[in-house]
Amino acid sequence: MAWVSLNNHHVIVLLSFIRLRRIGFLGILFALSLAGCASHLNPFDMRIIEDLSTQISDIFEKEEVIVYEKEELAALKAAEKIPLKWKNKLGENEMAAFTIGSDSVAIYAADESGTLVKYDAATGKQLWQIKTKNKFSAGIGVGDGLILLGTFKGEVIAYNDSGHMVWQSSVTSEILSTPQVQNNIVVVRTVDGRIFGLDAIDGKRKWIYQGATPPLTVRSIAGVTLAHGGVFAGFPGGKLVALSQQNGNVGWEVPVSQPRGVTELERMTDVTSSPEVNNRFVCAVAYQGRVACFAINDGTPIWSRESSSSVGLAMDNDYVYVTEEKGVVVAYDLISGATMWKQSKLGSKKLTKPIIKGQYIVVADDQGYVNLLRNYDGALLARAATDGTLVKSAASPFLDGFALQTAKGGVFAFSAQF
Repeated sequence: MAWVSLNNHHVIVLLSFIRLRRIGFLGILFALSLAGCASHLNPFDMRIIEDLSTQISDIFEKEEVIVYEKEELAALKAAEKIPLKWKNKLGENEMAAFTIGSDSVAIYAADESGTLVKYDAATGKQLWQIKTKNKFSAGIGVGDGLILLGTFKGEVIAYNDSGHMVWQSSVTSEILSTPQVQNNIVVVRTVDGRIFGLDAIDGKRKWIYQGATPPLTVRSIAGVTLAHGGVFAGFPGGKLVALSQQNGNVGWEVPVSQPRGVTELERMTDVTSSPEVNNRFVCAVAYQGRVACFAINDGTPIWSRESSSSVGLAMDNDYVYVTEEKGVVVAYDLISGATMWKQSKLGSKKLTKPIIKGQYIVVADDQGYVNLLRNYDGALLARAATDGTLVKSAASPFLDGFALQTAKGGVFAFSAQF
């Protein structure tokens, strides 16, 4: 599901990407009319939001039935199983999309209820658990000796690897993406389009950047990428920005994609995922837009191709891998942008952002399955089930494997050696 924020009318409407594309602008007009009826109430009252989303969902309940080919299902069933190293369980997450955090020896996981757990990466043994009164909404960022999480109240909380709180800092609105840390600067993004640079020692604010927000945007978990002393972030309207980690100054700003169409809905082309960066390039992809790569030093365009993704991409020395709409994973040549392969037979139309683990591309789906693809041709090599619920965030690589968390709170660690 994706949140759509109608900024001019101060109401948040819950719609799926599929429904958005099917209902067109009439659905949005209907939503606005409902919002107008409740204009004398607090527009951010959760009862109004839930009632509004329910009314819209009731109208558009009948979705297209997806039918998979028998050969595709047979191939998925016959795929080799990814070895499970261990599994554990936390609380369910209705809204938040947590990314597993890791260091050289441990894995960190959290849930919306305010629980933070540290596991031994090799065995899954719980090393410690803390239960807080905070409602975690994003995480987990790990680095510089800190374990970082965000809350629905707009708080950034830093713990050490022993589970003790180091500091807590307030920003302007809720945090939906993982806080990041590098060079003693914690960078966090808020849902109102701001990026904050905080001192990693005490959490004090060092700088703030305000991105432009068009009338209609996707309420996403788009985060930031820290590399080479820079902060790279995509924004609504298809913009990609490079900031200084030390002071937040803008180094360059370029368009990943240009809005097209007549209605605001058609023109929505947000970068709803974090960019990928190497020593030469920074690449990003926009929803209803394009995938593009730029020179890291000045933002000079290298190449761009038509694409649409709401979850993001990964990059190695040869290819850019994009999880596109309708369950398609595409590999583009890093230097030229030429399409190298496409994988569309993974039994799901909603996949996570890809990650790279050795020679494998890892993607999970809305049915709780995780898939290993071969990096040079996209062939499905192995597959495994979790607990049957949606995997919201990309898997996280660690040691000789990778870990992920499901909406039901399952924490699964798999081996990438088989």
